[in-house]
Amino acid sequence: MGYISPPVLRLVPRCCVLSGLRVGPEDVSAFAAALHRPPRDLESLLGLRFTGSVRAVPEGRIVLAGEPLLEVTPLLEVTAPLPQAQLAETYVLNQVNHQTLIASKAEHPVVDFSLRRTHGPQAGFQAARLGAMTGFAGTSNVAAATALGLPAVGTMAHSYVEAFEGEEEAFHAFARPHPGPVTFLVDTYDTEEGVRVAARVLRDPDRGPGCAVRLDSGDPGALAVRTRSLLDEAGLADVRITVSGGLDEYAVDDLVRSGAPVDVYAVGTRVGVSADAPYLDSVYKMVEYEGRPVMKLSSAKVTAPGRKQVFRRPGDADVIGLADEPPPRNSEPLLETVMRHGQRTGSRPALRECRERFTADLAALPSAARRIRAPVPPRATVSEQLGTLTERVRRRIAERTDSSAARRAVSTRRAASRTSGPG
Repeated sequence: MGYISPPVLRLVPRCCVLSGLRVGPEDVSAFAAALHRPPRDLESLLGLRFTGSVRAVPEGRIVLAGEPLLEVTPLLEVTAPLPQAQLAETYVLNQVNHQTLIASKAEHPVVDFSLRRTHGPQAGFQAARLGAMTGFAGTSNVAAATALGLPAVGTMAHSYVEAFEGEEEAFHAFARPHPGPVTFLVDTYDTEEGVRVAARVLRDPDRGPGCAVRLDSGDPGALAVRTRSLLDEAGLADVRITVSGGLDEYAVDDLVRSGAPVDVYAVGTRVGVSADAPYLDSVYKMVEYEGRPVMKLSSAKVTAPGRKQVFRRPGDADVIGLADEPPPRNSEPLLETVMRHGQRTGSRPALRECRERFTADLAALPSAARRIRAPVPPRATVSEQLGTLTERVRRRIAERTDSSAARRAVSTRRAASRTSGPG
């Protein structure tokens, strides 16, 4: 069961890869070698596959702090299911943590420039997909754009400009073979002069619509104002301004609020690696075993017992309840079955469908929760049945713990009496 601590997040479950989980002879040999154990000690794992069921929040749905995102329920007829669930833990958390974290950053209609800085090509692909799900207009990751049907966007590199004697030669060379709109990078040397040079090249009557200049350094707000003025003076009111270079949601929000004449925001490093919040503290804990509800009581890490469901009510806080309890009036359950008996129950939703879910959920949030700075997140409540079960399990554990402590105390006293006596 996953529990998430940040205020408002999106889940992108990839747990259905579990249907391909198989432990073969080569896996047993590799495990044995890594653990410095003889292979025969791990032969019981041979042939293990995932035979359980999975319930998850659909991709694109917004979930609140403390709500279960995903529930893995192994079939408990044999001893293998518990190892199945334990083997899946690291992979499931890896996928849920990273993708939910990145999706939580991607809330502006901008373009993704993060591939050069993400933590590997898979993370770069995920950043492009999650950005598209939450409103991004395109990505510079051509492989992701091709695979996902997204607009491929990009400009030119500083190194391209530096390969020519001057910026004008570079811009002409870049535009000459390009069939569509072009974006010139104007701050390789002097930004204002770069804009003037770009304006001369862009006055070509055959250039077509949609061209732009890109600012990648300095004060983006002030430079955008000056660039807009220079372009307008040159009769290029239709040429757009793209800004990049260390942007995150806070910088974009500041530029929007200031009225800076920026048409496109290209975000990369800070969003692609979630620079200000580099990890997500979700957990994967057992909540039921052989029909017996269990929970963890460690300090600051208490979990609630039992299989759960999240009930969403329009205009009201979500309710976290038990999976089999009657839903509150006018509510809908969020957790859906996506795997049963180790197999997926349906096809993966299209990216467009996920984006529609996200857009609808975001619009339904209170305005205070949608603020970039100092948001006030809604908090889910706990149903009466879940609260009652939690207290019952807590008391059961406390009674067992107190009983064990008492027995240890008696044993200690008896041992002390045997060792004491006449000197």
